[in-house]
Amino acid sequence: MSVSMPYFQYTLSKFSIHYKALFRLGFPIVIGQIGMILLGFFDTLMIGHHTTAELAAASFVNNVFNFAIIFSMGFSYGLTPIVGEYFGKGQYNKAGQAFKESLRANSIMTIIVVAVMCSIYFNIDRLGQPKELLPLIRPYYILMIIALVFKNLFATFKQFADSITETKFGMWILIGSNLMNIIGNYILIYGKLGLPEWGLFGAGVSTLSSNIVMLIAFIWIIYRNKKFIPYRNAIFHGSWSMKLFRRLNSLGWPIAFQLGMETLSFSLSAMMAGWLGTAALASHQVMCTISTVNFMIFYGIGSAVSIRISNFAGQHDLVNIRRTSTAGFHLILLSGIFMSLFIFLFRYQIGGWFTDNKEVSLMVVSLVIPFLFYQFGDGLQINFANALRGISDVKIMMVIAFIAYFIIGLPAGYFFGFVLKWGIVGIWMTFPFGLTSAGIMYWLRFRHKLKVL
Repeated sequence: MSVSMPYFQYTLSKFSIHYKALFRLGFPIVIGQIGMILLGFFDTLMIGHHTTAELAAASFVNNVFNFAIIFSMGFSYGLTPIVGEYFGKGQYNKAGQAFKESLRANSIMTIIVVAVMCSIYFNIDRLGQPKELLPLIRPYYILMIIALVFKNLFATFKQFADSITETKFGMWILIGSNLMNIIGNYILIYGKLGLPEWGLFGAGVSTLSSNIVMLIAFIWIIYRNKKFIPYRNAIFHGSWSMKLFRRLNSLGWPIAFQLGMETLSFSLSAMMAGWLGTAALASHQVMCTISTVNFMIFYGIGSAVSIRISNFAGQHDLVNIRRTSTAGFHLILLSGIFMSLFIFLFRYQIGGWFTDNKEVSLMVVSLVIPFLFYQFGDGLQINFANALRGISDVKIMMVIAFIAYFIIGLPAGYFFGFVLKWGIVGIWMTFPFGLTSAGIMYWLRFRHKLKVL
């Protein structure tokens, strides 16, 4: 670096090509993810203004299913380093074959996850939730199980398209299906256009319908769009490959467990919030809905980091692997600062967007502080977890996730929430401790791997 060149100008010149590439790849993913968050936002808003009890019931079910959804999504991420590597080498037939095998692997994984979710359903009354919520929880839970099947298959299609840098298809499908879901919510929750007022059950019906439409739309795109022509022969007529199937499983399960443990920390925190009563559980749901906006923005950028690094890994380009990971963290950090500032400035209004209950709104204000504490750690762990996925170093991430979330994070939340009696604020201390420790360990692992590659 020249002495006369300011550090900022030097950094910009060094990383500008990566900022642009990550933005081009990540922007459609972020928009699609924000569409999912807006759906959760409107779901929570519409349900919350119907009844507070339904808001609390939705909080429990959504937090339980967030684990299943993120776990399943994590498994589909095993496709990225494989397809990204083949794409970087121009081996399109191999990439199509990997997608075909991922459909088989993801279908088997979905059967396992659905079986687990069904076992939870039959034990809901043993999980310590308020008894008055159980008649609301059960039918909504069943609809979410069915929707999960279609959501998982859609995730496989989207992950393949994203891995070959065609990220816009997933974006447009998510935007369209989310608009459909929001309209369906309005009609079925409140009983418009002569239809019955189904409340929370209506929100579940709308979600299931939109997930079915998403899958159908992506199947049609793969079958008809010319950009997928190089891959179709392998997808529709290629042979099965046990070698690829095993590799997908060797990558997919560790990523699924890593993401699953992260999400489970949120789900178990929701369970602990339920021990404090309906108002605490409802406030937890509101703040989770808000915080997920940041998470999805981070994850959109992180997905682009994983795709770019997998492409460079196929070319054995260590310099650009390192620069991509650094540029990704710069973008995540910048977006985190802006979003955190927005949420802090509107902390007294957030609760009122979702519910008229003043107790819930006051609890939401108190949760903004632990939320701000964990943004840096969340961005760090998302960026470098995706960087590790890009170089196919995923098994160690399970160990790191277990230590961060179950040895550090959740015990901290229980200690602050119940031993020190900080209540819901104490439970939320799970996340600054868990996410930041995970981020530091992923970063150190990535630095070590680059030295030995």
